[in-house]
Amino acid sequence: MELARELSTFSVLLIGFVLGLRHATEADHLAAVSTIVSEKKNLFTASIIGGLWGVGHTISLFVVGLLVIFLKLQISESVEAKLEAVVGLMLVILGLNVLRKLFQAEKIHVHTHEHDGHTHMHIHTHHDEAAEKSHHSFSPRSVIVGMIHGLAGSAALMLLVVPTISSPVLAMTYILVFGVGSIGGMMVMSLLIGLPFHFTASRFDILNKGIRLCSGVFSMGLGAMIIYEKLVQSRG
Repeated sequence: MELARELSTFSVLLIGFVLGLRHATEADHLAAVSTIVSEKKNLFTASIIGGLWGVGHTISLFVVGLLVIFLKLQISESVEAKLEAVVGLMLVILGLNVLRKLFQAEKIHVHTHEHDGHTHMHIHTHHDEAAEKSHHSFSPRSVIVGMIHGLAGSAALMLLVVPTISSPVLAMTYILVFGVGSIGGMMVMSLLIGLPFHFTASRFDILNKGIRLCSGVFSMGLGAMIIYEKLVQSRG
């Protein structure tokens, strides 16, 4: 009997970990993290960004889990739709931020000089040093993005499992294990997402900018689609 209970507990936690890994591969998660990873040239930094997203995601899940388990909080469909719409808005903002940094990274200068009585005009560009430095710094953005995702509909789906677990301690452990899975999964995905940005950053500048542009446009498009589905289409 004791062995069966232990196996049952292990199975629940294993499912939580696997679901956490799978959770990290959802399109809106990858779109959000890719917009941040696109600014980084270092693969280790890219991986850490994914880990920070997972930490923020787990924090939200744990807090909401406490409310669901001990206060019997119910997440209504209307609230869930609004939270997912917030995720969509966040994706649009992240995409716009990528485009803003992409076009501000180059500073354009025009200067004139005289030579043999003729005036010449020269146009040249150089990288914005402040923008370059930002590529090598960490910010709490990944944690905040992860926390917003943790509050959204995907978290509510995960919490459908939690009320079926009889033990509050096991339920909270399940959420933590799910969180560990999402952290690990997103670190791997961020590393993979960071590969094209890393290999094109120095040698293929135009290609690098093209990939970053695609990242920003994809995030904006997906965000707009989510907002439409949750706020407009659902009312139709």
